[in-house]
Amino acid sequence: MVMSDLSATYPQRGSSPSCEALRGISLTLGPGEVVGVLGSAGSGKSTFARIAAGRHLDRDFGTPPAITGGDAVIFGQSLRHATRRQMDRLAADIGYLPQGATNRLQPDRTVSELVAAPILERDRDFPTKSLIALVAGMVDSVGLSLQLMEKYPYELSGGQRQRVALAAALVLKPTMLVADEPTAGLDLSVRDTVARLIVNLSADTGLQAIIVSHDLPVLRRTADRVMVLDQGRMIALGTIESILDDPSHPYLMQLAGALDDGHAIIDDVD
Repeated sequence: MVMSDLSATYPQRGSSPSCEALRGISLTLGPGEVVGVLGSAGSGKSTFARIAAGRHLDRDFGTPPAITGGDAVIFGQSLRHATRRQMDRLAADIGYLPQGATNRLQPDRTVSELVAAPILERDRDFPTKSLIALVAGMVDSVGLSLQLMEKYPYELSGGQRQRVALAAALVLKPTMLVADEPTAGLDLSVRDTVARLIVNLSADTGLQAIIVSHDLPVLRRTADRVMVLDQGRMIALGTIESILDDPSHPYLMQLAGALDDGHAIIDDVD
């Protein structure tokens, strides 16, 4: 993925003016690289994640932002001038775990049905035996017991539901994963499990990943580099240690201070 001077704006709605969510973002994501994204509420993190996942035209995730400057090229596809059909084809190569993914799990579907859904959306005639094996392997790979395959979301813990959402995002074996707050609301042991899964997948398969998180320990364990956003602009990019060792911006000073005070979670998630 290559973003070049990317800007994105949400259109005017009623009496509300248009809102520029991203301003001049440039980033290159290499094979097997994990980039973390930090920022306060309203910094543009979720908009960045949505565009990086190629879901900026999809109204299922809210009002679509328009790319108004620069471009993002993912696997050779320009996003600025892409059609909906082109974006649908691209989506198979990008796993997307949106913020609040567990709330999007359909309550009347079992774990196996939820994980199988992305496959069947693209091929209704996918062989049943192969489908069962593929889904079971994916469920196992995210650390869930196969005994949960026929359970419904309400029968699972929050951590189990998050891993079901992650399995569904990865079942098509994408080249890139975009995860927006994948560990929010999870206890420490489950956060560690999710972080370890992403690191292992990146190391084993060359999976590229973008992880939006306000959980500094998770980013320290998973991210090769961290990008910090503030009011839609990138104010820092580098290893988390290099950024926090020399904070030159008020938000970076807040992050450094939080670590000094022993806080693992930074408030203000957009």
